[in-house]
Amino acid sequence: MLKYFRGDLHIHTCLSPCGDLTMSPKRVVEKALNRNLDIIGICDHNSAENVRAAIAAGSNSEITVLAGIEVTTVEEVHIIALFDEVDRVLNLQKIVYEDLDPGENIEEIFGEQIIANEFDEVEGYNKRLLLGATTLTLKKLAETIHNLGGLVIAAHIDREAYSIIGQLGFIPGDLELDALEISSNTTRSCAKEQFPGIEKFSLITSSDAHFLQDIGKAYSSFLLETPGLNEIRKAFKKQDGRNVVLEV
Repeated sequence: MLKYFRGDLHIHTCLSPCGDLTMSPKRVVEKALNRNLDIIGICDHNSAENVRAAIAAGSNSEITVLAGIEVTTVEEVHIIALFDEVDRVLNLQKIVYEDLDPGENIEEIFGEQIIANEFDEVEGYNKRLLLGATTLTLKKLAETIHNLGGLVIAAHIDREAYSIIGQLGFIPGDLELDALEISSNTTRSCAKEQFPGIEKFSLITSSDAHFLQDIGKAYSSFLLETPGLNEIRKAFKKQDGRNVVLEV
């Protein structure tokens, strides 16, 4: 039997240098539950080192935490990758780290990159320049994510900075995307009017939360049988009655 699940698939933690220090995995999960979300995606910049903690923090609740990462391509486009297993996103993280700008994070300028566990305890600091770009092209990254069994979503396409349309001016016809994300600053109808041609893609909206109060500010309702990645994949393809409804 199909039912609607509320999903915010783009949430950062304190691992992202632009994320607030209160965005520990435990607090993110608690706030998501408070906002009546059923599914969340943990998508820090170019790293997935807080994903396992977030999944553990939500393990005794009814929320489903998807393993994600927001990768910056060589074109400086943000792409969300979502997986159903931690090991898969960590395999992508390994590739991202190998192709990431070799610079070191400057905490005084960019902010701390905190690795935390599910109990709100700091376990370390990521010293990589996570806000940098990788040398991965859009096409190569999408192929890599799909080969690892993940979903590929172009992030916040209505923004000028770090979006596929903002950076390229168009969506390459040979790029295999599972969905497009719009921010809370626009609506489905406005986005379709502003960006002709995107109607052929499934659209989601997410909070892209960097602060606790923004979690669930925008979310999508997924008509699914169960709250999992394969069901969301079907919703993107509109298979077997599955579907996506935007909520802002």
